[in-house]
Amino acid sequence: MFQFFLLLLALSIGILFVGQWYGDTLSEAGHTASTKPREIVIGNNVLTFPENMIRFKAARQDGVRQRLDVYMVWPELEGYSPDRSDDFNHVDGSRRILFVTFEEQMMSRDMSNRLEPVYRQVIEAHSVGGPESIRFHRFKQGSGYEGEVLAVSASEPGEDPFVARCLTGTAAREALAPCERDINLGNRLSMTYRFPASLLGQWRLLDKDIRRKVAEHIKTPL
Repeated sequence: MFQFFLLLLALSIGILFVGQWYGDTLSEAGHTASTKPREIVIGNNVLTFPENMIRFKAARQDGVRQRLDVYMVWPELEGYSPDRSDDFNHVDGSRRILFVTFEEQMMSRDMSNRLEPVYRQVIEAHSVGGPESIRFHRFKQGSGYEGEVLAVSASEPGEDPFVARCLTGTAAREALAPCERDINLGNRLSMTYRFPASLLGQWRLLDKDIRRKVAEHIKTPL
């Protein structure tokens, strides 16, 4: 009888422990609050990000990768923490998360530098005004970009324009980050960041801050 009660006690403790662990896993929904740094090598670039900024669990370890996905909350540009869980889990429709992907450069030109030689050929000349000097251009039929618009800023002499592609219609309303922009940096490294369309009105600050933040985590020259 004594052994039977000991077994019940052990089972109860085990169930409590497993239940607590499982509950914590569900509440974090794949996120982690760990700030342990991880060193990732992509081509000739060394990237060091804390675990709470690395989007997928399988990537939260040191090593060589072809691609790394990170995420951060705007405007703090920090990773997951319990006090930011509503933003990371998109509670009440929250749209404050930026999704950033790093991979080896596939094209010699980034999005800003593809504007004239590439995008001008596949967008309509007519444009619609947007926030902060942004102009929206529809893509031509058959361009392969149907359902998207190209957001282009006016640029100063010697300055690259801000260029981003954004989803439209239902797809845009359902997406957490319907706009994307890619930038070449480091040693033949490409960074693509996706962001909520509501941040187009802050494109100058957005682009500057994300470049600054990323510079803190890449050891190769930008």
